[in-house]
Amino acid sequence: MKAVLGMPLAFLKLFYQSVYLALGQIWANKARSVLTTTGIVIGVASVTSVIAALTGLKANVLSNFESLGTNKIFISPHWPREGRFKNASWRLIRFRPEVFEGLRDRCPSIDDYTLMTERNESVHYGVYNIDSARVYGINPSWHRIENRSVIMGRPFSLMDEENGWQVCLITPKVRDELRMDRNCIGKRIVVGQRSFTIVGVVEQRVESSMFGGMGSSQEVFIPFPTAWKLWGPWTWMYAIASCRKPELSAEAQAELRFFLRRARRLGPGDPDTFRLDVIEEYLRQFNTVAQTTTAIAGGVVGISLLVGGIGIMNIMLVSVSERTREIGLRKAVGARPSAILFQFLVESVVLCLFGGLIGAGFGQMLTGLIAKIPNASLDKAYIPLWALGLSFGFAAATGVFFGMFPAIKAARLDPIEALRHE
Repeated sequence: MKAVLGMPLAFLKLFYQSVYLALGQIWANKARSVLTTTGIVIGVASVTSVIAALTGLKANVLSNFESLGTNKIFISPHWPREGRFKNASWRLIRFRPEVFEGLRDRCPSIDDYTLMTERNESVHYGVYNIDSARVYGINPSWHRIENRSVIMGRPFSLMDEENGWQVCLITPKVRDELRMDRNCIGKRIVVGQRSFTIVGVVEQRVESSMFGGMGSSQEVFIPFPTAWKLWGPWTWMYAIASCRKPELSAEAQAELRFFLRRARRLGPGDPDTFRLDVIEEYLRQFNTVAQTTTAIAGGVVGISLLVGGIGIMNIMLVSVSERTREIGLRKAVGARPSAILFQFLVESVVLCLFGGLIGAGFGQMLTGLIAKIPNASLDKAYIPLWALGLSFGFAAATGVFFGMFPAIKAARLDPIEALRHE
Protein backbone atom coordinates (compact mmCIF):
# COMPACT_ATOMS: atom_id res chain seq x y z
CA MET A 1 0.00 0.00 0.00
CA LYS A 2 2.86 2.34 0.88
CA ALA A 3 4.56 1.56 -2.41
CA VAL A 4 1.33 2.27 -4.33
CA LEU A 5 0.93 5.66 -2.65
CA GLY A 6 4.62 6.40 -3.02
CA MET A 7 4.63 6.30 -6.82
CA PRO A 8 2.24 9.25 -7.39
CA LEU A 9 4.00 11.23 -4.69
CA ALA A 10 7.36 10.58 -6.30
CA PHE A 11 5.96 11.63 -9.66
CA LEU A 12 4.51 14.83 -8.23
CA LYS A 13 7.84 15.58 -6.55
CA LEU A 14 9.68 15.04 -9.83
CA PHE A 15 7.13 17.16 -11.67
CA TYR A 16 7.47 19.95 -9.12
CA GLN A 17 11.27 19.86 -9.32
CA SER A 18 11.18 19.86 -13.13
CA VAL A 19 8.79 22.84 -13.25
CA TYR A 20 10.92 24.67 -10.68
CA LEU A 21 14.09 24.04 -12.70
CA ALA A 22 12.31 25.09 -15.92
CA LEU A 23 11.16 28.38 -14.39
CA GLY A 24 14.66 28.91 -13.07
CA GLN A 25 16.10 28.42 -16.57
CA ILE A 26 13.54 30.84 -18.06
CA TRP A 27 14.35 33.43 -15.43
CA ALA A 28 18.12 32.96 -15.87
CA ASN A 29 17.78 33.44 -19.66
CA LYS A 30 14.92 35.94 -19.81
CA ALA A 31 15.82 37.62 -23.10
CA ARG A 32 16.54 34.31 -24.84
CA SER A 33 13.30 32.79 -23.55
CA VAL A 34 11.20 35.71 -24.72
CA LEU A 35 12.80 35.70 -28.19
CA THR A 36 12.44 31.91 -28.45
CA THR A 37 8.75 32.01 -27.72
CA THR A 38 8.00 34.80 -30.24
CA GLY A 39 6.38 32.36 -32.67
CA ILE A 40 4.19 30.91 -29.92
CA VAL A 41 3.23 34.43 -28.78
CA ILE A 42 2.23 35.46 -32.31
CA GLY A 43 0.30 32.23 -32.87
CA VAL A 44 -1.70 32.38 -29.63
CA ALA A 45 -2.34 36.14 -29.94
CA SER A 46 -3.57 35.63 -33.51
CA VAL A 47 -5.87 32.72 -32.80
CA THR A 48 -7.42 34.31 -29.71
CA SER A 49 -8.02 37.69 -31.37
CA VAL A 50 -9.43 36.12 -34.57
CA ILE A 51 -11.79 33.90 -32.58
CA ALA A 52 -12.79 36.89 -30.41
CA ALA A 53 -13.60 38.94 -33.53
CA LEU A 54 -15.65 36.10 -35.03
CA THR A 55 -17.46 35.57 -31.72
CA GLY A 56 -18.36 39.27 -31.55
CA LEU A 57 -19.46 39.32 -35.18
CA LYS A 58 -21.57 36.20 -34.66
CA ALA A 59 -23.22 37.69 -31.56
CA ASN A 60 -24.13 40.83 -33.52
CA VAL A 61 -25.44 38.89 -36.50
CA LEU A 62 -27.58 36.64 -34.28
CA SER A 63 -28.92 39.67 -32.42
CA ASN A 64 -29.85 41.42 -35.66
CA PHE A 65 -31.44 38.32 -37.19
CA GLU A 66 -33.48 37.76 -34.03
CA SER A 67 -34.71 41.36 -34.24
CA LEU A 68 -35.99 40.56 -37.76
CA GLY A 69 -37.83 37.50 -36.46
CA THR A 70 -36.56 33.94 -36.76
CA ASN A 71 -40.08 32.51 -37.13
CA LYS A 72 -40.94 34.47 -40.29
CA ILE A 73 -41.18 32.96 -43.76
CA PHE A 74 -41.08 35.26 -46.78
CA ILE A 75 -43.13 33.96 -49.72
CA SER A 76 -42.57 35.52 -53.15
CA PRO A 77 -43.15 34.58 -56.82
CA HIS A 78 -40.13 33.14 -58.58
CA TRP A 79 -39.18 32.13 -62.11
CA PRO A 80 -37.70 28.61 -62.07
CA ARG A 81 -34.44 28.03 -63.96
CA GLU A 82 -35.82 25.00 -65.75
CA GLY A 83 -39.09 23.36 -66.70
CA ARG A 84 -42.10 24.63 -68.56
CA PHE A 85 -42.34 27.81 -66.47
CA LYS A 86 -38.77 28.91 -67.21
CA ASN A 87 -39.89 31.54 -69.71
CA ALA A 88 -43.45 31.91 -68.49
CA SER A 89 -45.11 35.31 -68.57
CA TRP A 90 -45.54 37.44 -65.48
CA ARG A 91 -49.25 36.72 -65.65
CA LEU A 92 -48.57 33.08 -64.72
CA ILE A 93 -45.79 33.66 -62.19
CA ARG A 94 -47.32 36.50 -60.17
CA PHE A 95 -49.29 35.96 -57.00
CA ARG A 96 -52.93 36.85 -56.63
CA PRO A 97 -54.70 37.25 -53.24
CA GLU A 98 -57.04 34.31 -53.86
CA VAL A 99 -54.04 31.93 -54.02
CA PHE A 100 -53.67 32.27 -50.24
CA GLU A 101 -57.31 31.58 -49.36
CA GLY A 102 -57.53 28.74 -46.84
CA LEU A 103 -53.82 28.88 -46.02
CA ARG A 104 -54.21 28.90 -42.25
CA ASP A 105 -56.70 26.01 -42.32
CA ARG A 106 -54.41 23.80 -44.40
CA CYS A 107 -51.07 24.76 -42.82
CA PRO A 108 -51.39 24.02 -39.06
CA SER A 109 -47.79 25.11 -38.35
CA ILE A 110 -48.52 28.62 -39.67
CA ASP A 111 -49.70 31.01 -36.98
CA ASP A 112 -50.67 33.90 -39.26
CA TYR A 113 -49.78 35.62 -42.52
CA THR A 114 -50.12 38.97 -44.23
CA LEU A 115 -50.32 39.82 -47.90
CA MET A 116 -47.93 42.59 -48.89
CA THR A 117 -47.32 44.95 -51.76
CA GLU A 118 -45.26 48.10 -51.84
CA ARG A 119 -44.07 50.96 -53.99
CA ASN A 120 -42.61 54.46 -53.69
CA GLU A 121 -45.05 57.36 -53.80
CA SER A 122 -44.95 61.09 -53.10
CA VAL A 123 -46.84 62.15 -49.97
CA HIS A 124 -48.28 65.65 -49.47
CA TYR A 125 -49.82 67.53 -46.57
CA GLY A 126 -50.56 71.18 -47.29
CA VAL A 127 -47.35 72.76 -48.61
CA TYR A 128 -45.17 70.02 -47.15
CA ASN A 129 -44.30 66.88 -49.04
CA ILE A 130 -42.09 63.78 -49.07
CA ASP A 131 -40.89 62.99 -52.57
CA SER A 132 -40.42 59.24 -52.16
CA ALA A 133 -42.05 57.57 -49.18
CA ARG A 134 -42.40 53.79 -49.06
CA VAL A 135 -46.09 52.89 -49.22
CA TYR A 136 -47.07 49.37 -48.11
CA GLY A 137 -50.31 47.52 -48.59
CA ILE A 138 -50.79 45.28 -45.53
CA ASN A 139 -53.32 43.16 -43.67
CA PRO A 140 -54.10 43.85 -39.96
CA SER A 141 -52.07 40.74 -39.00
CA TRP A 142 -48.93 42.57 -40.17
CA HIS A 143 -48.61 44.31 -36.76
CA ARG A 144 -48.31 41.01 -34.89
CA ILE A 145 -45.99 39.41 -37.42
CA GLU A 146 -43.65 42.42 -37.54
CA ASN A 147 -44.11 43.17 -33.83
CA ARG A 148 -44.88 46.82 -34.58
CA SER A 149 -47.98 48.15 -32.87
CA VAL A 150 -50.11 51.24 -33.38
CA ILE A 151 -49.02 53.81 -30.79
CA MET A 152 -51.80 56.31 -31.57
CA GLY A 153 -55.24 55.86 -33.16
CA ARG A 154 -56.29 52.40 -34.35
CA PRO A 155 -55.14 49.65 -36.73
CA PHE A 156 -57.05 48.79 -39.88
CA SER A 157 -60.46 47.24 -39.26
CA LEU A 158 -62.42 44.59 -41.14
CA MET A 159 -64.61 47.37 -42.55
CA ASP A 160 -61.53 49.16 -43.91
CA GLU A 161 -60.49 46.01 -45.74
CA GLU A 162 -63.91 44.90 -47.03
CA ASN A 163 -64.87 48.37 -48.30
CA GLY A 164 -61.44 49.26 -49.62
CA TRP A 165 -61.53 52.57 -47.77
CA GLN A 166 -58.75 55.03 -48.35
CA VAL A 167 -57.33 55.14 -44.84
CA CYS A 168 -53.69 54.98 -43.83
CA LEU A 169 -51.21 54.56 -41.01
CA ILE A 170 -48.02 56.62 -40.88
CA THR A 171 -44.82 56.54 -38.85
CA PRO A 172 -43.75 59.35 -36.49
CA LYS A 173 -41.00 60.28 -38.97
CA VAL A 174 -43.56 60.91 -41.75
CA ARG A 175 -45.71 62.93 -39.34
CA ASP A 176 -42.74 65.08 -38.31
CA GLU A 177 -41.50 65.64 -41.88
CA LEU A 178 -44.97 66.74 -42.96
CA ARG A 179 -45.03 69.20 -40.00
CA MET A 180 -48.26 67.70 -38.66
CA ASP A 181 -49.55 68.01 -35.10
CA ARG A 182 -48.62 65.21 -32.73
CA ASN A 183 -52.23 64.05 -32.76
CA CYS A 184 -52.73 63.79 -36.50
CA ILE A 185 -55.59 61.27 -36.39
CA GLY A 186 -58.34 62.25 -38.83
CA LYS A 187 -56.09 64.48 -40.95
CA ARG A 188 -55.96 63.85 -44.67
CA ILE A 189 -52.78 63.43 -46.70
CA VAL A 190 -52.30 62.87 -50.41
CA VAL A 191 -50.48 59.64 -51.32
CA GLY A 192 -49.65 59.66 -55.01
CA GLN A 193 -52.72 61.27 -56.51
CA ARG A 194 -55.27 60.10 -53.94
CA SER A 195 -56.38 61.41 -50.59
CA PHE A 196 -56.16 59.18 -47.50
CA THR A 197 -57.39 59.68 -43.95
CA ILE A 198 -54.88 58.98 -41.20
CA VAL A 199 -56.36 56.51 -38.69
CA GLY A 200 -53.24 55.69 -36.70
CA VAL A 201 -49.50 56.09 -36.09
CA VAL A 202 -47.28 53.00 -36.21
CA GLU A 203 -44.19 52.77 -34.06
CA GLN A 204 -40.94 53.42 -35.87
CA ARG A 205 -38.93 50.50 -37.15
CA VAL A 206 -36.01 49.50 -34.88
CA GLU A 207 -32.85 50.35 -36.75
CA SER A 208 -30.51 47.38 -37.08
CA SER A 209 -26.84 48.16 -36.34
CA MET A 210 -25.79 45.67 -39.00
CA PHE A 211 -28.48 45.86 -41.67
CA GLY A 212 -29.27 49.54 -41.24
CA GLY A 213 -32.86 50.62 -41.64
CA MET A 214 -33.73 47.79 -44.09
CA GLY A 215 -35.40 50.33 -46.32
CA SER A 216 -36.86 53.79 -45.98
CA SER A 217 -38.03 54.95 -42.53
CA GLN A 218 -40.61 57.20 -44.27
CA GLU A 219 -43.37 54.60 -44.28
CA VAL A 220 -47.07 54.86 -45.05
CA PHE A 221 -49.37 51.85 -44.71
CA ILE A 222 -52.70 51.34 -46.45
CA PRO A 223 -55.06 48.32 -46.40
CA PHE A 224 -53.92 45.63 -48.80
CA PRO A 225 -57.30 45.40 -50.64
CA THR A 226 -57.17 49.17 -51.19
CA ALA A 227 -53.62 48.97 -52.59
CA TRP A 228 -54.58 46.02 -54.80
CA LYS A 229 -57.58 47.91 -56.15
CA LEU A 230 -55.73 51.18 -56.75
CA TRP A 231 -52.43 49.82 -58.08
CA GLY A 232 -53.96 47.15 -60.27
CA PRO A 233 -53.71 43.35 -60.49
CA TRP A 234 -50.29 43.48 -62.18
CA THR A 235 -48.68 44.83 -59.03
CA TRP A 236 -45.98 42.69 -57.50
CA MET A 237 -47.21 41.14 -54.27
CA TYR A 238 -45.74 38.77 -51.76
CA ALA A 239 -46.62 37.39 -48.33
CA ILE A 240 -45.01 37.04 -44.93
CA ALA A 241 -46.06 34.11 -42.74
CA SER A 242 -45.10 33.39 -39.16
CA CYS A 243 -44.83 29.85 -37.85
CA ARG A 244 -46.07 28.99 -34.38
CA LYS A 245 -42.55 28.29 -33.06
CA PRO A 246 -39.10 28.78 -34.65
CA GLU A 247 -38.45 25.04 -34.29
CA LEU A 248 -41.52 24.33 -36.49
CA SER A 249 -39.97 26.25 -39.39
CA ALA A 250 -39.18 23.12 -41.45
CA GLU A 251 -42.71 21.72 -41.03
CA ALA A 252 -44.24 25.10 -41.85
CA GLN A 253 -42.18 25.38 -45.04
CA ALA A 254 -43.20 21.87 -46.11
CA GLU A 255 -46.87 22.66 -45.53
CA LEU A 256 -46.59 25.97 -47.40
CA ARG A 257 -44.82 24.33 -50.33
CA PHE A 258 -47.51 21.65 -50.60
CA PHE A 259 -50.30 24.23 -50.28
CA LEU A 260 -48.85 26.62 -52.88
CA ARG A 261 -48.00 23.88 -55.39
CA ARG A 262 -51.58 22.67 -55.17
CA ALA A 263 -53.03 26.19 -55.37
CA ARG A 264 -50.88 26.98 -58.43
CA ARG A 265 -51.69 23.59 -59.99
CA LEU A 266 -48.08 22.48 -60.41
CA GLY A 267 -47.48 18.94 -61.66
CA PRO A 268 -45.18 16.38 -59.98
CA GLY A 269 -42.28 17.25 -62.32
CA ASP A 270 -42.73 21.01 -62.26
CA PRO A 271 -40.28 23.12 -60.25
CA ASP A 272 -41.64 25.61 -57.75
CA THR A 273 -42.80 28.94 -59.20
CA PHE A 274 -42.35 30.60 -55.84
CA ARG A 275 -39.66 30.77 -53.22
CA LEU A 276 -39.70 30.51 -49.45
CA ASP A 277 -37.02 32.43 -47.57
CA VAL A 278 -36.45 32.02 -43.86
CA ILE A 279 -34.10 33.88 -41.54
CA GLU A 280 -33.03 30.56 -40.04
CA GLU A 281 -31.53 29.51 -43.38
CA TYR A 282 -29.38 32.65 -43.51
CA LEU A 283 -28.27 31.93 -39.95
CA ARG A 284 -27.14 28.45 -40.96
CA GLN A 285 -25.21 29.87 -43.91
CA PHE A 286 -23.53 32.43 -41.66
CA ASN A 287 -22.53 29.72 -39.15
CA THR A 288 -21.00 27.69 -41.97
CA VAL A 289 -19.00 30.71 -43.16
CA ALA A 290 -17.89 31.46 -39.58
CA GLN A 291 -16.74 27.87 -39.04
CA THR A 292 -14.83 27.90 -42.34
CA THR A 293 -13.16 31.20 -41.44
CA THR A 294 -12.19 29.81 -38.03
CA ALA A 295 -10.70 26.72 -39.67
CA ILE A 296 -8.69 28.85 -42.15
CA ALA A 297 -7.49 31.11 -39.31
CA GLY A 298 -6.52 27.98 -37.37
CA GLY A 299 -4.46 26.80 -40.33
CA VAL A 300 -2.64 30.13 -40.57
CA VAL A 301 -2.00 30.12 -36.85
CA GLY A 302 -0.71 26.55 -37.11
CA ILE A 303 2.11 27.86 -39.32
CA SER A 304 3.10 30.34 -36.59
CA LEU A 305 3.09 27.54 -34.03
CA LEU A 306 5.22 25.40 -36.34
CA VAL A 307 7.81 28.18 -36.64
CA GLY A 308 7.65 28.73 -32.89
CA GLY A 309 8.05 25.01 -32.27
CA ILE A 310 11.20 24.87 -34.39
CA GLY A 311 12.59 27.74 -32.33
CA ILE A 312 11.75 25.85 -29.13
CA MET A 313 13.50 22.70 -30.39
CA ASN A 314 16.56 24.71 -31.38
CA ILE A 315 16.87 26.43 -28.02
CA MET A 316 16.34 23.15 -26.15
CA LEU A 317 19.18 21.54 -28.15
CA VAL A 318 21.37 24.48 -27.15
CA SER A 319 20.26 24.02 -23.54
CA VAL A 320 21.16 20.31 -23.62
CA SER A 321 24.58 21.17 -25.01
CA GLU A 322 25.18 23.86 -22.36
CA ARG A 323 24.10 21.58 -19.50
CA THR A 324 25.83 18.38 -20.58
CA ARG A 325 28.02 18.26 -17.46
CA GLU A 326 24.95 18.84 -15.27
CA ILE A 327 23.21 15.92 -16.98
CA GLY A 328 26.31 13.74 -16.52
CA LEU A 329 26.49 14.67 -12.83
CA ARG A 330 22.83 13.83 -12.26
CA LYS A 331 23.25 10.47 -13.96
CA ALA A 332 26.39 9.78 -11.94
CA VAL A 333 24.43 10.19 -8.68
CA GLY A 334 21.66 7.86 -9.86
CA ALA A 335 19.19 9.85 -11.98
CA ARG A 336 17.34 7.60 -14.41
CA PRO A 337 17.21 8.46 -18.16
CA SER A 338 13.43 8.79 -17.82
CA ALA A 339 13.88 11.50 -15.16
CA ILE A 340 16.29 13.42 -17.44
CA LEU A 341 13.86 13.05 -20.37
CA PHE A 342 10.95 14.20 -18.21
CA GLN A 343 12.90 17.22 -16.94
CA PHE A 344 13.70 18.55 -20.43
CA LEU A 345 10.26 17.74 -21.72
CA VAL A 346 8.65 19.70 -18.88
CA GLU A 347 11.07 22.55 -19.51
CA SER A 348 10.02 22.64 -23.18
CA VAL A 349 6.30 22.59 -22.29
CA VAL A 350 6.72 25.29 -19.63
CA LEU A 351 8.57 27.46 -22.15
CA CYS A 352 5.68 27.07 -24.64
CA LEU A 353 3.05 27.77 -21.97
CA PHE A 354 5.04 30.85 -20.96
CA GLY A 355 4.79 32.01 -24.59
CA GLY A 356 1.10 31.10 -24.61
CA LEU A 357 0.51 33.23 -21.52
CA ILE A 358 2.16 36.26 -23.13
CA GLY A 359 0.25 35.56 -26.37
CA ALA A 360 -3.07 35.43 -24.52
CA GLY A 361 -2.26 38.81 -22.97
CA PHE A 362 -1.54 40.30 -26.41
CA GLY A 363 -4.69 38.61 -27.73
CA GLN A 364 -6.76 40.33 -25.04
CA MET A 365 -5.19 43.68 -25.95
CA LEU A 366 -5.96 43.13 -29.65
CA THR A 367 -9.52 42.13 -28.76
CA GLY A 368 -9.98 45.39 -26.88
CA LEU A 369 -8.75 47.33 -29.92
CA ILE A 370 -10.95 45.31 -32.30
CA ALA A 371 -14.03 46.01 -30.19
CA LYS A 372 -13.41 49.74 -30.55
CA ILE A 373 -13.26 49.79 -34.36
CA PRO A 374 -16.13 52.10 -35.39
CA ASN A 375 -18.93 50.76 -37.62
CA ALA A 376 -17.38 47.27 -37.67
CA SER A 377 -20.14 45.56 -35.59
CA LEU A 378 -17.43 43.98 -33.41
CA ASP A 379 -18.25 45.70 -30.14
CA LYS A 380 -19.28 42.35 -28.61
CA ALA A 381 -15.89 40.74 -29.33
CA TYR A 382 -14.48 38.67 -26.46
CA ILE A 383 -12.22 35.66 -26.05
CA PRO A 384 -14.29 32.61 -25.07
CA LEU A 385 -12.80 30.23 -22.51
CA TRP A 386 -12.69 27.39 -25.00
CA ALA A 387 -10.44 29.49 -27.25
CA LEU A 388 -8.01 30.06 -24.37
CA GLY A 389 -8.06 26.34 -23.60
CA LEU A 390 -7.49 25.52 -27.26
CA SER A 391 -4.57 27.96 -27.49
CA PHE A 392 -2.83 26.64 -24.38
CA GLY A 393 -3.52 23.08 -25.51
CA PHE A 394 -1.83 23.75 -28.87
CA ALA A 395 1.07 25.46 -27.09
CA ALA A 396 1.56 22.50 -24.75
CA ALA A 397 1.32 20.03 -27.65
CA THR A 398 3.95 22.08 -29.51
CA GLY A 399 6.21 21.88 -26.47
CA VAL A 400 5.80 18.10 -26.22
CA PHE A 401 6.31 17.49 -29.95
CA PHE A 402 9.29 19.75 -30.53
CA GLY A 403 10.83 19.15 -27.09
CA MET A 404 10.87 15.38 -27.45
CA PHE A 405 13.98 15.14 -29.62
CA PRO A 406 16.22 17.31 -27.36
CA ALA A 407 14.85 15.49 -24.29
CA ILE A 408 15.66 12.06 -25.80
CA LYS A 409 19.13 13.29 -26.74
CA ALA A 410 19.71 14.42 -23.14
CA ALA A 411 18.39 11.14 -21.71
CA ARG A 412 20.73 9.06 -23.88
CA LEU A 413 23.90 10.90 -22.94
CA ASP A 414 26.64 8.69 -21.50
CA PRO A 415 27.42 9.98 -17.97
CA ILE A 416 31.24 9.50 -18.36
CA GLU A 417 31.33 11.35 -21.68
CA ALA A 418 28.99 14.01 -20.31
CA LEU A 419 31.27 14.67 -17.31
CA ARG A 420 34.25 15.02 -19.65
CA HIS A 421 32.38 17.60 -21.75
CA GLU A 422 34.02 21.04 -21.73
